[in-house]
Amino acid sequence: MTKKPPVPGSYWIESAPGGPGAPLDRDVTVDVAVIGAGVAGLSTAWELARAGRRVAVLEAGRIAAGVSGHTTGKLTALHTLVYDRLRRTRGAEASRLYARSQTEAIEHAAAVVDLLDVDCAWERRDAYTYARSADRVAELRAEAAAAREAGLPASFVTETGLPFPVAGAVRVQDQAQFHPRRYLLALADDLRAHGAQIYEQSPVVGLKEGHPCRVTTESGARVTARDVVVATHYPVFDRALLFARLAPRRELVVTAPIPADRDPQGMYITPEHDTRSVRTVPREDGGRLLIVTGEKFTPGTGDTTERFARLEAWTAAHFPGARRCHRWATQDVFPSDGTPLVGLLHPAARHAYVATGFGGWGLSGGIMAGSLLTALITGREQPPWKDLYEPRRVGPVLRDAPRLLRQQADVARHFVGDRLRSPGVDSVEELPPDSGAVVRLDGRRRAVYRDPDGALHAVSARCTHLGCLVAFNAAERSWDCPCHGSRFTPEGRVIQGPATRPLEQRDI
Repeated sequence: MTKKPPVPGSYWIESAPGGPGAPLDRDVTVDVAVIGAGVAGLSTAWELARAGRRVAVLEAGRIAAGVSGHTTGKLTALHTLVYDRLRRTRGAEASRLYARSQTEAIEHAAAVVDLLDVDCAWERRDAYTYARSADRVAELRAEAAAAREAGLPASFVTETGLPFPVAGAVRVQDQAQFHPRRYLLALADDLRAHGAQIYEQSPVVGLKEGHPCRVTTESGARVTARDVVVATHYPVFDRALLFARLAPRRELVVTAPIPADRDPQGMYITPEHDTRSVRTVPREDGGRLLIVTGEKFTPGTGDTTERFARLEAWTAAHFPGARRCHRWATQDVFPSDGTPLVGLLHPAARHAYVATGFGGWGLSGGIMAGSLLTALITGREQPPWKDLYEPRRVGPVLRDAPRLLRQQADVARHFVGDRLRSPGVDSVEELPPDSGAVVRLDGRRRAVYRDPDGALHAVSARCTHLGCLVAFNAAERSWDCPCHGSRFTPEGRVIQGPATRPLEQRDI
């Protein structure tokens, strides 16, 4: 059988591969253990190391290669339609604090780029939230007014650099775009130069809070630390039941080279059509690489291959002649009340912190979290937006109870309904090469994958997080959980949490 040629994945990782790091193979003692080496974890570790703390960073895979290595690389305070909602639900002051915290994160990143002389394709660009339907113009006008009231250089416009007309758009000037992985690898290099320890391929499976705290990795090696930061995108330790307030969403990304004179000269996003996000990045040949994101969906639901086809068709229709170069997917966590959770992990916590729920805007949010967590841990003067992001907040969650209930109803529907639904195929004989499905064998459901050579691999279909049934993602060759977004390889190894244990092996 002829195997399909691989499709290039994340442009950020391909263009900045970096070198492999060593796993944790011995017990160590530090001031702060940071779990997760994405933008939130590395930003926090960098701030702490610069403040004189001994830091160890533990990453399950490779640094800056998870969600942060699959982002679109936008660094903006315009987060689609956040300001009017914040103004209505939490008040004008909350909206202003949100704008200020995100703007300061952008300027902080700019200062770091200058300080470390990072070659990360840093460019200043205006950011736009647009709509093509006239029905959404009033919504955009309200957002522009709310963003302007919050202190952003925002305006409502009807002309953009996009190659198609829009009914209207919110524009915020002087935002930024960059190469996120080059930026984060530079942070990691500077971390090491300041004595920090960074360990890759070191999944954390245990956390014991106390004086001090102890973190245990899959290999059994331990880190003893006064403080621990859980910055794993979706918290792998959830003692405050944050998973009930967080919803995973997956989006697809495609790229295509375009001439420089067809650059739309901005960063664009629309809530229409399951999201369409557009930006470009400079190429060595003088052209631009178009990056288009969209097709937002819950992991483990629907046909991802079909979604990629829709996104590619949209790109070809609106940028004629653009031929796909890369494709990948990214995953974000959306809090029920729309505001990230950064601070102490749970009500009884004294030395365990969390950063999560960035809702698709993890670059500015992760940089903001680094500054906020460093202030909390070191006792520095705390920023005025501390309470805005407080993970233990109650009032905003109660005010947004309907969304929270809908979110949990969706989880319950998968937990119960997927067990009542017929398996994908009746027998393993029906599986063609390089495909997978949940199959009932001997009265039990098995997640079965047939590799390109015809060999079968069977694992339990129950996610090891909370027991929901996984589904096969054909486009990415993974088992995905629709409840909380855990993802596994065809052989059952963890790709993405909150699960920390692999799917159990099963015989056929």
